Amino acid sequence: MDNYEGKETFVHYFFVCNCSLLIYLIMSVISCYERCRNEENDKSFIFHLYLKNDFLVICSKIIFKGKILMKKLILIRHGESEWNKLNLFTGWTDVDLTENGCKEAFEAGKLLKAEGYKPELCFTSYLKRAVKTLNNVLDAMNMDYLPVEKSWRLNEKSYGAIQGLNKAETAAKYGDDQVLLWRRSFDIQPPALDMHDERSPRMDPRYAELSDEQVPLTESLKDTIERLMPYYQNVILKALETRDEIMIVAHGNSLRGIVKELRGMTNEEIIKFNIPTAVPYIFEFDDNMKLTKEFFLGDAEEIAKKMQSVANQGKAK
Repeated sequence: MDNYEGKETFVHYFFVCNCSLLIYLIMSVISCYERCRNEENDKSFIFHLYLKNDFLVICSKIIFKGKILMKKLILIRHGESEWNKLNLFTGWTDVDLTENGCKEAFEAGKLLKAEGYKPELCFTSYLKRAVKTLNNVLDAMNMDYLPVEKSWRLNEKSYGAIQGLNKAETAAKYGDDQVLLWRRSFDIQPPALDMHDERSPRMDPRYAELSDEQVPLTESLKDTIERLMPYYQNVILKALETRDEIMIVAHGNSLRGIVKELRGMTNEEIIKFNIPTAVPYIFEFDDNMKLTKEFFLGDAEEIAKKMQSVANQGKAK
């Protein structure tokens, strides 16, 4: 009886795998034909190469039970920073993680490992709170060897002249509504820094590559998204074409820009959306990069408390 059931199970898996291969082979043929239509060289030769390559990619994505691996994008906001703890506007100021922030990051890595996530490439900003969060996540996953690409375009939104000010005190002085606009409006900028202010990125050697036009002296969320999107579309999404799982560790506003793009959120919706510190935010896609699922990884009640804590930061006490 056991031998019969084993044979039946094998036949079932064999049938599922072959049906999946046949369907995707047909799709591959159609796709390859479309790509060849505009080629000027020998179309039959190019078609053969395209088909061979696509078929190998497809075969590599068929797993034992006949399922297709999903593309995954893991977003993580950095753990609690020293200025998060003090409730100060941080922006491009390069502050460190607190002890709790390091712990949050390590716990996020343990959770990702326990759930079987295996990113192949990581991206982060130039700011140490994001870099160290990524380091702690990878340490917990025992994946410290992964390649990491850094870009200033993943930096937090610049809060301009209010960087270093206490959020609650600023709200008490200017009003909750004004501070909410500076923090979360889509297109309203906080007061700008002077180019030669000691807090200006122009004075920081890590941004020597930036032209004066690229140096942000203040930014709205719209500005942050505009400087982020070329990198996201041309580098990060491009990398996801050849990899099944990528992780981005960055900041509240730069990540909200990505979330807005992925979920097609309106300007009004993104103002109210909060990303908690060091909680993996998972996006799953099919092979055509169509979003199929998105969710925070972890305890729902604890995540809700963290999100509310972020929302309360800019209110007068």
